[in-house]
Amino acid sequence: MKSPEKKLKNDKIVSKIFLALAIICASFIVFIVAVIFFKGIIPFIKHYDTSNGSFRASLWAFFTGTIWTDYNYGVLGMIINTVYIVAIASFIALLISVLASLFVVRIAPKRLSKIFEAVIELLASIPSIIFGLFGQGFICPMIRDMADNMGIQTMGGSSGLATIVVLVMMIIPTITMLTITQMGSIKQDQINASLALGATKAQTDFKIVLGGAKSGIFAALILGIGRALGEATAVSMVCGNAIDGPVFNLFGITRTLTSTMMLGLHETTGVDYDIRFSVGIVLIAIILVTNIGLNKIRKKMMKNG
Repeated sequence: MKSPEKKLKNDKIVSKIFLALAIICASFIVFIVAVIFFKGIIPFIKHYDTSNGSFRASLWAFFTGTIWTDYNYGVLGMIINTVYIVAIASFIALLISVLASLFVVRIAPKRLSKIFEAVIELLASIPSIIFGLFGQGFICPMIRDMADNMGIQTMGGSSGLATIVVLVMMIIPTITMLTITQMGSIKQDQINASLALGATKAQTDFKIVLGGAKSGIFAALILGIGRALGEATAVSMVCGNAIDGPVFNLFGITRTLTSTMMLGLHETTGVDYDIRFSVGIVLIAIILVTNIGLNKIRKKMMKNG
């Protein structure tokens, strides 16, 4: 049997190992952000030789512009498009995920719930390129046909609506898996007490199970929004990449920050290449502000019960 001194020494060693791993992980994040920031500020301080003479990007035009073309780079429209699309997709995904989780945890038979959980886990592991291909091959044609029946013209179905549908499919598994775990952690004694006091099963499900899991659900929503904001491959395949914005027409082509970074990143050089790192800085800032804001709201929800 190990002595207390040896156990304490082993605990210190393990703690130092964990600390080292945490520092390494944090260092990777800091390094990546630093590289993106360094490359992202180059277009605003460097003069590029172009066919039309010397060019240097304007920081003011970059943040206030709504058109993205050669030597005319504006991200304001894309910022609005990104927030608009992600907000709609996250709201729809949250509703579906919460109700699906409630069904799996409280309504479905155990065998069926296990099957649903396996399917959800499988969906969460599907690469984004598969969702993009599905969006191109099925979602876009479906939206195109729907728009034709409504007398609306679309660019082959590539649109803001197609982008929203694809994002909803991608973030539902993330939110649902975490919500199922959180709902499953509600103590059976609380559920039995609610039923004993005369509450119906539906009232218990919505007030006790759903109410007790709201903090975890909100945390799952934060992760879902983070994935939606950072998704590039699938979004760039179905959004259409409009040259101007903002675009609020769901049947019109749109453009997001991630699709702009993805489009032509390995096919361009010079300012057109470097400016995409500037877009990356904007995206990182939006994700950071969103996470901080949502976490503050989550903490207030926990304090208020």
